[in-house]
Formats: sequence, structure tokens, C-alpha cells
Amino acid sequence: MRRYSVGFLALVLFLGAVVGSALGELIGSLLPTGVVHDFFLKSVTAGFGPATLDALVFSITLGVSFRLNVVGIVGILLVAYVLRWYR
Repeated sequence: MRRYSVGFLALVLFLGAVVGSALGELIGSLLPTGVVHDFFLKSVTAGFGPATLDALVFSITLGVSFRLNVVGIVGILLVAYVLRWYR
């Protein structure tokens, strides 16, 4: 059994989520309104809102939000399957 680095696993999660979620949005936008349309466009959002660090000279505002749909999970599995052959 191979041991994968944390960076490789993060790359797989990121690429799979991006490709799968984009594909799910595309498929969902092409379908007529209904149950299947809602299935492809239903997503879960996680993250934290804007946090501001205000210094005297500068101000920094940071925030992160992730949206993952059902096809995004399939995308993660697909990218993991493909990338394991290139390792």
C-alpha cells in the first residue's frame, strides 16, 4: 500500500471538487427545472466569513467559503482514481 503525502491528498481533493462542482453546475444549468435539476444544483457550503485585521498602517480582510455538490464528490473520486496512476 502506498503512502501519499498530505500535499498530494490536498491536490486530489481540490482538483476533484473544482472539476466535479463545475461539471455539476454545467449539467444542472442544461436540465429543465425538476427533481434531477435540483439534485445536480444542490450543494453544501462551509467556511468562515470575513475576518479583518486592522493595523495602523494597513488592513487585511480574509474569508474562505467552499461549495460542494453531489457531482463534486464524484469528481473527487474520479481525480483520485486518475492521479494515482501518475504517482
